[in-house]
Amino acid sequence: MTIKKASIVFICLFMGFCASSQKKLQKEQDKSPRYQYNLGIFYLNNGQLDQSIIHLNKTITLKSDYALAYDGLGLVYLMKGELDKSVNNFKKCLAIDATITDAHNHLGSVYQEMGILDKAELEFLTAINDKFYHSRELPYYNLARLYQIQENLPKALEFINQAIIVNKRYIMAHNLKALIFEQLEKFGDAIKCYQTALELVKKYSHEDPSSKVTLQYNLAGAYFKNKEFNKAKQIFIEIQSLATSDEMKANITKYLNMIK
Repeated sequence: MTIKKASIVFICLFMGFCASSQKKLQKEQDKSPRYQYNLGIFYLNNGQLDQSIIHLNKTITLKSDYALAYDGLGLVYLMKGELDKSVNNFKKCLAIDATITDAHNHLGSVYQEMGILDKAELEFLTAINDKFYHSRELPYYNLARLYQIQENLPKALEFINQAIIVNKRYIMAHNLKALIFEQLEKFGDAIKCYQTALELVKKYSHEDPSSKVTLQYNLAGAYFKNKEFNKAKQIFIEIQSLATSDEMKANITKYLNMIK
């Protein structure tokens, strides 16, 4: 056999081996709950919710007590606005494993969306009380929002401060703290919080650029309320063409007309 023919035979055998290996790998992946779960979360993170549901359900078919798959489905249905299905899946997750603290925090968010604030509060507090929870700033933030909605501003301020202690880079927490100060008519304090949030956005460039515009808009509004009209005007003019919604554009125009 010549070297050329031997090479062709080797290539054919190699390709056949690769195809066989690929089929074997595919079968293993089809039967792996962990693989199906990871694929479901991948699609969830990319906003492909129907694809996520397919793979998370397949995870449960392969392993009915895969608690994290129910947590994932709860998030999918929350994003789809199907709140009853979301609640049911978070409850299933916690019935299998009550130590999945993310599910308590997620369930609290759904209850808050549904207006069942007492149950939301209980779930957030459960999450906070887990000292080993890796994202305790989230339930602290959610509780602060809940108390803000109820106009219990001192308590809202207490919990948003706790969120910032846990995670000083939590931009949304600094923004919420500023909003609470505005409700308390402490506009100088609100301005400082917005400025801190903007510094964090500039420092961590991976943040969504639109968040900078929103924070600048909020800061300008606080300057206006604090009667620092020139500072407010400067920012409003700077972001006028970058406004993220028609409502924001209309409000900027309204503010600029009042400053004139």
